[in-house]
Amino acid sequence: MSATLPFPFVISGVHAQIGEVMTMEDWAELARIPHRNRRGRHLRGSDIKRLLGVEAKSWDATEQRFATLDTIVRVAAEALASAGREPTEVDQIVVSTCSPHQIMLDQDAFALAREIGVPDGVAPLQLGAGCAGLGRAVALLSRMRLKTALVVCYNIGSSWGVGADGGPLPIYAENSWHPFAKTLWCAGALFSDACTAMVFERDEDSPGICLYSRDSHSFGSEPGFLDPLVHYPGGGVAHPPGRPGSAELSAFGLNGDALARYYAGGMMLNHQALERALPGYVERVRRVYTHQAGPALVEDFAQLADLPPGKAPTNVRQLGNLVSAATPTLFYSDCLEKEIGNGDLACFSVVGAGPERGAFIAPVRIPGMVTSSHPPVPVPLDAR
Repeated sequence: MSATLPFPFVISGVHAQIGEVMTMEDWAELARIPHRNRRGRHLRGSDIKRLLGVEAKSWDATEQRFATLDTIVRVAAEALASAGREPTEVDQIVVSTCSPHQIMLDQDAFALAREIGVPDGVAPLQLGAGCAGLGRAVALLSRMRLKTALVVCYNIGSSWGVGADGGPLPIYAENSWHPFAKTLWCAGALFSDACTAMVFERDEDSPGICLYSRDSHSFGSEPGFLDPLVHYPGGGVAHPPGRPGSAELSAFGLNGDALARYYAGGMMLNHQALERALPGYVERVRRVYTHQAGPALVEDFAQLADLPPGKAPTNVRQLGNLVSAATPTLFYSDCLEKEIGNGDLACFSVVGAGPERGAFIAPVRIPGMVTSSHPPVPVPLDAR
C-alpha cells in the first residue's frame, strides 16, 4: 500500500516550451516507417492514428529549438522569473530527462546549473527518468530541508527519432536485434518534444501531500511489477558501444501489454492512495493532471476513476506523449488560460518506466497570477 507523506511546498513558478505541432500525416511523410505487411509501402498518418490514437505531435522538425540546451535554459529562467526568484536563491536543482544531450556524468544538469546561474554550492540532481520523473523529483524534495527548488523536465524525441536527412533512423525503421524490434516505430510516433520547469517553495502550512512507489516488491495486491515498460538495453556495460548489436539495442522499445497494465493499475493505486489521505480529493483540487501515456489509456482511467468532465485536461491526441514534461505542460497551459489560479490546489498523478509512479497535491501561489475565482474547498488538518 502506497503511503502518502506531507509535501510542505507550494508551486510558485512554471514555464514550458513545446516543439512545432505537426499532423500525423506530415510526421508519417517525414519518418517513412516501412509497412510490415506491405513491402515497399510506408505507414500513413491514418494508419498511425488508428493504431495509437495520436493525431498530431510536438516535433522539432525545422526550427531546432532543442538542438542545444539554450531553450531549456530559457524555460528554467522564465520559471524562476514567474516565481519572482533569482537563480542565486535556488537551493536544489533537479533535472529529469530520458533524452539528455550528453549521457554520462550528468553533464546536462551541470551545464544547466551553470548557464542558469545556480550557485556552485548547490549539488545538481539528474534523474535518468521517463514519464514519472516529476513524481520521483517531488518525492525526493519532500525529504529535503530546503526553501526553493527548481525542477526541469524535458524530452527530445525528435533528436533520436529522425536522422540528419529528415528520414527515419535505421535503428527504429529496420532492426533485428532489439527485443521489441517490430514495434520500435511506436516510440518515435508516440513520444514528442517538450521542456518544462517548475519552482517549488517551502511552506510549512501547506496542505500538500505526495506519494511514490517503485512497485518492485508488490503492485497493490499483486506481486511486484518487474518489467521496466520501456526497454533501452544498449550503451552500458552490458552492451557497450562498439560491440556487435549495441547500436541496435540503443533504442526505446515499448512493451505495450505491460505498459497498458501498469498504467491502468498504477494510476488507480495513485487515485486510491490520494483518496485515503484526502477523502474527496477530486472535488477539493481544481485540476487533476494525469500522465498522458496514450489517448485510450488516459480516457479509460478518467472513466474508471469517475473524474468529472473537465477535471482532468488532456493533450496527448494533439501533442503526443511529452514524457515527464506532460503534466507540467498541461498545468502551464491552464495558468495561461486562467483555468487555475492562486489559492487552488493542483493534483499531479504520473506513472512511467522503471517502473515507478507518483502523485502529489500542492497549492498554487505564483506571483502576478490571478487569485482563483473558484470557491476554496477546506482541507482538513489531519490530511496534512
